[in-house]
Amino acid sequence: MGKTIKIAFFDTKPYDRLWFEKTAQTGEFGGIVFQFSFFDAKLSRETAPLAAGHDVVCIFVNDHMDSSVTEILADNGVELVVLRCAGYNNVDLEAVWERIHVARVPAYSPHAVAEHAVSLLTTLNRRIHTAYNRTRDGNFALSGLVGRDLHGQTAGVIGTGKIGKIFARIMSGFGMKVLLDDLYPDQAFATEIGAHYVSREELLRNADVISLHCPLTPENRYLINEESLTLVKRSLILINTGRGGLIDTRALVEALKEGRIRGAGLDVYEEEEHYFFEDWSMEPIKDDVLVRLLQFPNVLLTSHQAFLTEEALSEIARVTLGNVASWVRGEKLENEICYQCTRIAEGKTCVREVTGTCWSKANTTELPVCTRSFDPESHRSEDGDEPCNDGVK
Repeated sequence: MGKTIKIAFFDTKPYDRLWFEKTAQTGEFGGIVFQFSFFDAKLSRETAPLAAGHDVVCIFVNDHMDSSVTEILADNGVELVVLRCAGYNNVDLEAVWERIHVARVPAYSPHAVAEHAVSLLTTLNRRIHTAYNRTRDGNFALSGLVGRDLHGQTAGVIGTGKIGKIFARIMSGFGMKVLLDDLYPDQAFATEIGAHYVSREELLRNADVISLHCPLTPENRYLINEESLTLVKRSLILINTGRGGLIDTRALVEALKEGRIRGAGLDVYEEEEHYFFEDWSMEPIKDDVLVRLLQFPNVLLTSHQAFLTEEALSEIARVTLGNVASWVRGEKLENEICYQCTRIAEGKTCVREVTGTCWSKANTTELPVCTRSFDPESHRSEDGDEPCNDGVK
């Protein structure tokens, strides 16, 4: 029998248990025996002591790993935290530096998220959700259900990592003109699908559909805000399957109230932590902004389910356990998240490319540590393709 590794899972749901237990039995992890403890509670300062006696902690998007949680986990002997997601804005990377390694799943099924974004768009555009509710009540009238052809309209895609590119391809397949916006333009991709990279302002002014597929960073928080919403067309359908904080929800509510946009399809919400993934059907929702969003007939809100396909859940489990297995065997942690990078000679190579991990007790005193602040964009914290570098854009 191989080495036994105990993993504490926080904020777990039945599908997490199903797919992790199933994947652990595949025999592809070199004889490592995984012992799972599944906790319904989210990771926080109050729940972190539950990790005592475990080697690894596994967390999701609404778990919080700040300095106080890091302290508790480290004191309990946890050396690795694995995220079963791509984004990691909920992790204080400075706090974990040189204390706990953190690895993620950079891409599980970009098709799942892109296809969900398209589903939100087509449902809103043809008012299918309204029609569905009407016909169930015996109302077969068509008044108020007029949609628009997507063919010939303009789609704007902000963020052209793996997910954004797939969404852009689908929009191009619909016969739409596609405008792209990214800090790292892929001109070859744009040429391939007949799209164009443009300025943010040009995209906002000309798009009939805008879909957000970028990571949440301090620089792009509220990239859709009161000012940007004054630039858009009244025909705009706004789609967000990225992170809730990309949109100033109060500004969005005002734009919807005043009829300044046609609709919004949201799979994320900036204050989703308390409500999403849970059943509140028998309890009052006390978030007034969320309640207001739910009242708009031209808003379609899903509970952060864009990732939720069999293929994605299988890949999340496989990559997450693979991250753990690599750590156990002392192999290169391909999916480790960097906080700081080092300069080696005159190059811009990550320590991970040389030593296999972003840091270790053996190498941190041997290599000069760059004092630049962590740069999420150059590290491509969501689903982008750029390698980690030393922070120089």
